[in-house]
Amino acid sequence: MNKIYDVIIIGAGPAGLSAGLYAGRSHLSTLIIEKAREGGQIVNTSEIANYPGSLDEESGPSLIERMKNQAMRFGAETVYDTVSEVELLGDVKTVKCLANTYQAKTVILANGAYPTPIGCPGEREFTGRGVSYCATCDGAFFEDFEVYVVGGGDSAVEEALFLTKFARKVTVIHRRDELRACKSIQEKAFANPKIDFLWDSVVKELSGDELLDTMVVENVKTGEQTVVKADPEDGMFGVFVFIGFRPQTALYEGKVKMQDKYIVTDENMNTSIPGVFAAGDIRFKSLRQVVTAASDGAIAATQVEKYLEAQSCSVI
Repeated sequence: MNKIYDVIIIGAGPAGLSAGLYAGRSHLSTLIIEKAREGGQIVNTSEIANYPGSLDEESGPSLIERMKNQAMRFGAETVYDTVSEVELLGDVKTVKCLANTYQAKTVILANGAYPTPIGCPGEREFTGRGVSYCATCDGAFFEDFEVYVVGGGDSAVEEALFLTKFARKVTVIHRRDELRACKSIQEKAFANPKIDFLWDSVVKELSGDELLDTMVVENVKTGEQTVVKADPEDGMFGVFVFIGFRPQTALYEGKVKMQDKYIVTDENMNTSIPGVFAAGDIRFKSLRQVVTAASDGAIAATQVEKYLEAQSCSVI
């Protein structure tokens, strides 16, 4: 804990890696702390079509790999550890992890968000045994099986399209009678012969023996419940959940200003604490996309540099 960094970035998704790139290029001593693997939610995305300059057939993992290499090239350090506590007040901030404790003059909070679960009985028990939140990770396990996708937004429909590469049939379960995904994605889904839709419906229960083979679906308008059984020859089916995300802000509750569990910042990514910034999906904002997360990270790192310059001048 002897070294005091100019900036510690918590999280290595697009926001954190963008911040690391900009901080490194500004010759700031930079530490990125990531608990598992770089990328955040984007690594679960099979195709990136709305990030400017992305390569043809760009995937989430391939884009993140290039982002990570670029940030490292400019001197950002990375450690893999789980943050357990933060002390954000004062001129030196402390980030306590399970393995080590780190200190810095500034901190950028870029923890991102995690998938919102359905919340029904059986979901947790069958996660990894039929229930998944990552089509890119698990789609290949369902080669020639039936799968169900829960959700109706961009992510849900994009992942339904991706799953048609493996599954013989994909059914989208949506609680409304129309999709929320953008029109271009909807058109692709409606034109795909492998995709079917179960409208005005929610999943009420998931069950099975060793593997998921039974699901109870309820029509939200009529209240009628339908029991869905796996094809006897298959013995199982898959359920992929894409109904939104929740910000990973529990560590910061009572420490920084929040709204609806998201961290409140100004346009320069300043939080309610001097020297503490937030970027990406963890922020309260109107649009959460890879491009906006990268923008947030760039702004936060630039503001870190200005903050440190101001602190240096005040000391003189």
